[in-house]
Amino acid sequence: MSQQPARAQQIADKMVSQIEQGDLAAGSRLPSIRSAAETFGVSKNTIIDAYDRVVATGHVRPRRGSGFYVEAARPVRPDAQPEHFTEAVDLVSLLREQLNQHYEVRAGDGRLPTSWMDNADIRRLFKRMGGGSDGDGFEYGNPQGLIELREDISRTMLDRAISAHPDQILMTFGANHALDLIVRHFVEAQDPVLVETPGYYPMFGKLRLQRAQTIGIPRGPEGLDIDRLEQACRTNRPRLLFVQPMAHNPTGTSMSLQNMHAVLRIAEQHDLTIIEDDPFGDILPRSTPHLASLDALNRVIYVGTFSKTLSASLRCGYIAANRKLINSLTDIKMLTVVNGSTAIEGIIHEMIIRGRYRRHMTRLRDRVAKAGADAISALSSIGLNRAHPPTGGYYIWCPLPEGVDMVELAHKASRQGIFLAPGHLFTLSDDETSRALRINIAHARNPRLLEFLRKEVVA
Repeated sequence: MSQQPARAQQIADKMVSQIEQGDLAAGSRLPSIRSAAETFGVSKNTIIDAYDRVVATGHVRPRRGSGFYVEAARPVRPDAQPEHFTEAVDLVSLLREQLNQHYEVRAGDGRLPTSWMDNADIRRLFKRMGGGSDGDGFEYGNPQGLIELREDISRTMLDRAISAHPDQILMTFGANHALDLIVRHFVEAQDPVLVETPGYYPMFGKLRLQRAQTIGIPRGPEGLDIDRLEQACRTNRPRLLFVQPMAHNPTGTSMSLQNMHAVLRIAEQHDLTIIEDDPFGDILPRSTPHLASLDALNRVIYVGTFSKTLSASLRCGYIAANRKLINSLTDIKMLTVVNGSTAIEGIIHEMIIRGRYRRHMTRLRDRVAKAGADAISALSSIGLNRAHPPTGGYYIWCPLPEGVDMVELAHKASRQGIFLAPGHLFTLSDDETSRALRINIAHARNPRLLEFLRKEVVA
């Protein structure tokens, strides 16, 4: 049993080699799992593991009920180029050298050698988690993030029509850390910054912490209010726009393609940089449009995360942008948190190459779609029928009738053990748009919640 992963990797490597040499043509169907198991003299589970590994490389794509089909080869290994670095004469280069370890004699290092920290229990734990080869779990690792995981992400982004070399990707502790690095890089006190309203409330807090001038652009079912966006650009001359185009938090809506093109046109006219936050990208359909694909990472900085789709405790996200910006953000990352977690990044990479992440995404996508439809039906059944159906994310924006005191409603719910997210937390103005609730689709059908809303809001 312990030899299965090694054998599966050998079979996967052979298939990849055959595809890259042209022995397996693009579009051709791989042998069935049973047939391949007989050919290689292994179990069907080993072949399933091998096929999943080839899928993870981007060379093969599965089709439900049909089998596995060859795609064009997608080599993404970065070119082997010597990194330019200065001797350790300033803070950033000193940190970079401690992480990348170019020198053999390490008198200027800040920690003890790996051999001094070696612990058999920790080593076994790292291996069990997929944290890398011997010694990797005891090192800081590359400050830009685990190269194998960045390659995985690069291939995934190709499926979204976003071309990003692994060198254009920076690993972070989730999307919030990514947004924080971007704010630190671009924003100074009193700088005008554009955000959606309703919008992502932690973003409001980050900008207030930076003492920025936060300007809200109304967000509707089809996307941003284009007239208000253009007016804000002319009046305030902002540098940044933070936006979550698809499966928007908190409204659950998605930008139309027309709205995306209009936003990019205005960005080009007014020299505006757009930060596209895409936390649900892994469970959205392949055909989903993205600002980063339309713009080719020119004016758009793309932010993704695994924390929303795997576990909130697995703090792992990434930024994709041009190389110059990624280098600057990497320096900020080193100065603020030194580095990410090679162990966490290794776990996620292992899930991807074994096919477990893809299978989990398929199950999660189906479950989210059903829960979203059921949530709309449940709310309509008690008279709350103005909510827009979710478009692939976890949230519904549920407008409430006039006269509802949102703060009092939240307090009353709290006294009954019900946690609500009132709309004013997600908006920058106290108007009609804030008289709503953000409701998580996983909890929308709870009988206690529905009865509470029926009595306090609808009746």
